[in-house]
Amino acid sequence: MKGEHAARSEGLACSGHQESPERKRHDLGYLPFLVRRDGVWLYRGTPIKRKAMLCMFGSMLTRDEKGAYLLRSPFETGYIEVEDVPFLAVELDWSGCGKMQRLCFRTNMDEVVVAGPDHPIRTEWDMPPEACPESCPPYIRLREGDGRFPLEARLSRPVWYELAALAEPGTCKGVPCMGVWSCGCFFPLARQTSGTDCDA
Repeated sequence: MKGEHAARSEGLACSGHQESPERKRHDLGYLPFLVRRDGVWLYRGTPIKRKAMLCMFGSMLTRDEKGAYLLRSPFETGYIEVEDVPFLAVELDWSGCGKMQRLCFRTNMDEVVVAGPDHPIRTEWDMPPEACPESCPPYIRLREGDGRFPLEARLSRPVWYELAALAEPGTCKGVPCMGVWSCGCFFPLARQTSGTDCDA
């Protein structure tokens, strides 16, 4: 709890008021935050366990034009270290089938997105298995950053297995693959030896 209190008091000043156009944010440089690959947020090496605080920091997170992660409040901004991506997709709900299927993901920060044109699923599906020893987990885009680098959530292993169970044959860029549909978009997950056109 001491670490969480310090994160709140020493970290970014938070306010419900909108930023004044005339006010410039104070640059704090690098903040002592680390987001581990397993989704645990650390402040000065101590895990932050309060969900409300995690959700608050998560809502303030963005990426700059070079892809670095930073926390931004109306008054201050500071960079943090992220080992992979800052969020995990921990729950999958789906409805419909085929092109009419909708895949709804909930993150460990309780952010909910539906895979589709604005929230694509990204995988290194076309890589040989030996080039990706951790089986290249899928990611889903949550929101845009300041430049071309978005904020993403990595699918947790149980969610990944659920998603794989929904896969069906298709093609992407002329390559036969297994993938999933959501909101009219086909997202490839892995190569296959043969497939049918998917209009992707």
